[in-house]
This record gives sequence, structure tokens and C-alpha cells, in this order.
Amino acid sequence: MIRERKQFFVDALKAHYQELIGEARRAETRAAQATEEIQNDARRKEDAKSAVESARMAAGHRARRERAAKETETLIAFAARGLPALAADSPVQLGAFVDVRIETDEGSEERTLFVLPVGAGTELEGPGGDGFISVITPASPVGSAIQGARTGDTVEVVIAGNDREWTVVDVC
Repeated sequence: MIRERKQFFVDALKAHYQELIGEARRAETRAAQATEEIQNDARRKEDAKSAVESARMAAGHRARRERAAKETETLIAFAARGLPALAADSPVQLGAFVDVRIETDEGSEERTLFVLPVGAGTELEGPGGDGFISVITPASPVGSAIQGARTGDTVEVVIAGNDREWTVVDVC
């Protein structure tokens, strides 16, 4: 059951990347077309500057598309190795679902995290709209702080200069 749930979120992240790739491809195409039109009509120095700016935008969208494609490949390769079903006393590691409680000045809140090699910061909706999970990577501030922690451990996480205590409630 837990592996199927993890696979659901991996598939949702793949779909998210496919959307990013499509958006970047469309934006890249529009910018390249604009560059071509400007270059064809360029009669003034300002037009040439606009063509250069448009070409830079196309290159930026291409880089974004290529990065998303590479991250998709990384995700697929990771999932192909098998998603782990971890025991509650397992350390936080790649492939773990982690329930955490975050202590804030206003009280506490709970979140579910999914530790993956890519996709940090992506929020994914559960099956049938059943809650949300946040993707973190071992390189992210939260991921590096909780990597190796076990159920019951509390770690300090600093995000945007704010210290918060994050307690690992469950690992699976």
C-alpha cells in the first residue's frame, strides 16, 4: 500500500515536470519566433537590442526545459530502482515519507514530506484530493537537516533566517 502511494506521488511529480517542459517549450518557441520577426524587421539599433533580448529569453526557456527533462530522467531512474517501504524506526532517507511537526511562534503545524532526488519545493495533491505532500531533496535546507533523523528526533531548520524546530513524527 505505501509503495503504491509513493508511486502515485512519483507519477504526479512526473506529470508536473511534463507540464513544466511543455510550458517551457511553448515559451521558447514564442521567444524564438519573436526574435526572428524582430530580426526580419530590424531597421534600427533598438530593434537589434530587442532581438538580442528575445534570443536570451528563448535560451533561458530552453535551459529551463532541458533542466526539467534531466530532472524527470533522474526521477524515473530513481523510481525504477524501487521505492522503499521503511519501518517507523528507519532513518530519514531518499524515498521516505516523513511526517513532521513544526514548532512556530503561533503554535505547531504538521506536514508530510516526500524525500526525492529532485523536485524540491513542489507541492503535490494526494489521490482524490486527499491532502498534500511537499517534495524535499537531501540538498534542500529541510532535507539536509532531517537526513538521517529518526521518529522522535527534533532538528533545527533555518529557512529565510528563521529558526524552527522540526520533530520527526513518522517515517515510512
